[in-house]
Amino acid sequence: MSSDSYGSQQTSTPDTASLDASQRVIPSWSDPLAEAVTRPVGGPLGRHAAVGRHWFWTPLRVCLLLAVLGLTAGWFGKAACIQQYVTEQGDVELDWRSDRQYVAMCYSDIVPLYTAERLDQEDTFPYATSWVENEGTEHEQVRYMEYPVLSGLFQWVNATLTHGWGAAAQSGWLPGALPVAVYFNITAFFLSAAWLVTVWAVARTAQRRVWDAALVAVSPLVVVHAFTNFDALATAAAATGLLAWARRKPVLAGVLLGAGAATKLYPLFFLGPLLVLCLRAGKLGAWARTAGAAAVTWGVLNLPFMIFLREGWSEFFRLNTQRDMDPDSLYNVVSYFTGWQGFDGPLAQGQAPTILNTVSGALFLALCAGIAYVALSAPRRPRVAQLCFLVVAAFLLTNKVWSPQYSLWLVPLAVLAIPRWRLLLGWMVVDALVWAPRMFYYLGMDNKGLPEGWFLGTVVVRDVVVVLLCVLILREIYRPAQDLVRIHGVDDPAGGVLDGAEDRIVLPRLRRGQRKRHKSRGEHLDSDQSRSRRNSMSVA
Repeated sequence: MSSDSYGSQQTSTPDTASLDASQRVIPSWSDPLAEAVTRPVGGPLGRHAAVGRHWFWTPLRVCLLLAVLGLTAGWFGKAACIQQYVTEQGDVELDWRSDRQYVAMCYSDIVPLYTAERLDQEDTFPYATSWVENEGTEHEQVRYMEYPVLSGLFQWVNATLTHGWGAAAQSGWLPGALPVAVYFNITAFFLSAAWLVTVWAVARTAQRRVWDAALVAVSPLVVVHAFTNFDALATAAAATGLLAWARRKPVLAGVLLGAGAATKLYPLFFLGPLLVLCLRAGKLGAWARTAGAAAVTWGVLNLPFMIFLREGWSEFFRLNTQRDMDPDSLYNVVSYFTGWQGFDGPLAQGQAPTILNTVSGALFLALCAGIAYVALSAPRRPRVAQLCFLVVAAFLLTNKVWSPQYSLWLVPLAVLAIPRWRLLLGWMVVDALVWAPRMFYYLGMDNKGLPEGWFLGTVVVRDVVVVLLCVLILREIYRPAQDLVRIHGVDDPAGGVLDGAEDRIVLPRLRRGQRKRHKSRGEHLDSDQSRSRRNSMSVA
């Protein structure tokens, strides 16, 4: 039996909870990688297998269990960096001797930020507490917490819990440990919860393709980067925001995206794809409610800091403005291999790369304009996840900074946009493997590390694979019959008010051809369903 006919009779996109087993897409029937993985345990699911009858192990719970296993592996990967040792003076210190954090490839920003952001000191508060960097030199600079509001408060709450743990340990109520190790473990616990929320939201949004969430759960990028920084908080906000939009709750979606933007900026980018899709479908009212809720939420969270702690609050924006091209940006790749000095040339300490900032922003806006053109010119309205992936990928490729954990942003979007398991797993493995040359490049040539060129070569490979994903998504947008989500007779599981809506605005150049190819959405769905039935009969 072919998976193409599985559940093809239903053209609506019901809530996951209301789907029975016969409406799910079975991965071992439809995906070559899933089929190969099942061979050691008996092969693909049988045609007459009892599906959806277990009292506990639903697909969602299996995915969450897989996520727990992946996060556990990720914690063990970082555990080498929270080991402690006793000095000759009898003091207990963090064991980062001999560049352990790079040799063991366990580096995490969480560990050094505990002291760098003065979180190890009691009676501190983000954006109010300051310190002087390079004191006594010409590069002296007053510093504050360098993260957006919710990320900074998240770190402060975890540090407060760490101080409480230390007090309880001194009283004998809890086991004692180095404070930074306690802080890391508390942070890892909450980041794990955030990633579980991400998996849950993707599974609910995917609806009949619920098993695709397993890729989010066991992604190699999660194993490597779940605890590299605090980005799991943003992925949880972004994924639940998309879920709320899919459930036709635009205000809640805006609240979640606004909260995500107060954690990391990228969830705010989703408003762009939603705008052009709502413009095409004539649903601007829903978009306005989402955008308004996002703006209000972001403002409520940031306004107190903007008013009372403005200098500390603006630290995040100041540092991002003054930051030069990072080692793993395409600008640095070009600079290294060509000897180019950059758009701004050599920069003095604290000098902002003004031209680089302008070029980076202009390139991103140009790509966004191209994506908007795609959204308005495609023969069938693209799915929300497809455009969101393209926008976030465009930002990462054109931005002057691509920190390694930023790749986590793409994982939920990629699974919803192009659920081809073998393809996505290949990209995730390539992206995760960049971590190894990165660590040995940071080790330095004097310590037998890798030359910069080797590391930048892997960066180029990663970027090429991401561009390939974008090309394939564009191909499926212009050839919707090849979209693995839509071949089962659905329109857009994450579309919300867009799901099944008629087009109101399409670029005039394509409207003439569109009438010939797709006279109506219903006719298009009928053709997809008949194609699925023919495929099923031919395979059977």
